[in-house]
Amino acid sequence: MKRSLWLLCSTTLTLGALASCESSKPATDVSATAGTTSPAATGVASNEAMESNGIRLTPFSDSPKFPEAQMQLRAPIAGSTVPSGEVAFDYQLTNFQLTKMSGGPHMAQMANSMKGQHIHNIVDNEPYTAHYETRFSKPMADGQHVVLSFLSRSYHESLKHRGAYDLRVVTVGKAAPGTAPFDTKAPALFYSRPKDTYAGADARRIMLDFYLVNTTLEPGGNRVRATINGTEFMLDKWLPYMMEGLPAGENTVKLELVDASGTMIPGPFNSVTRTFTVAP
Repeated sequence: MKRSLWLLCSTTLTLGALASCESSKPATDVSATAGTTSPAATGVASNEAMESNGIRLTPFSDSPKFPEAQMQLRAPIAGSTVPSGEVAFDYQLTNFQLTKMSGGPHMAQMANSMKGQHIHNIVDNEPYTAHYETRFSKPMADGQHVVLSFLSRSYHESLKHRGAYDLRVVTVGKAAPGTAPFDTKAPALFYSRPKDTYAGADARRIMLDFYLVNTTLEPGGNRVRATINGTEFMLDKWLPYMMEGLPAGENTVKLELVDASGTMIPGPFNSVTRTFTVAP
């Protein structure tokens, strides 16, 4: 009888301890799976997608993260004047490997560079050039130029944290008289993707990506007005967006950095229009 009572007490204590241990485990993080609608999850709830006139725009935030990645542009020096002709660029990177494939669900969903991760170099908000080495030269016309550089995943999505970009003004040769100085501390919008031509599987989901400096986006605050083939979308999150339902042929994207009232924020690059092609 005593032995049976001892076994009963021991069993009760053991079950209690197990229940206590189980209750101390952290709850499952449902934020990583909520709202996924297919194996190719976008990382955002489906109700965050916007659709109008057959065009669907879906933000995503589940790309591989590189929070420790840092980029430093060592040359040309900010504010300097360099000789006319080709300008030499020299970057120093830490915790980020050029030419590596980024991985993640979107690498197979959208246009991906077979050369891997790279640097986007944008001069005066013109179409970027992609670079897979830390040193290169590119021709630049005489005059004052605004140069934005940032790290890019292999499928051209920008890294958006502070240490992943550089913005500076450089003069090549002689600047034209009366050239207005560019304020590197003012809110600015730069265009990145889409670019060029998309064909086959790459044309099903085309990424819209842009770069912001000295501003954030939020409901009731600054936003980006994206007009795609004449259809307007108001973007209040600084994320990449998947565009679906685009017709074959030439397509047009216009991006504008606007305030809470929808008025464009002054800046030489805060309104930009680009065309790209979807192959039949």
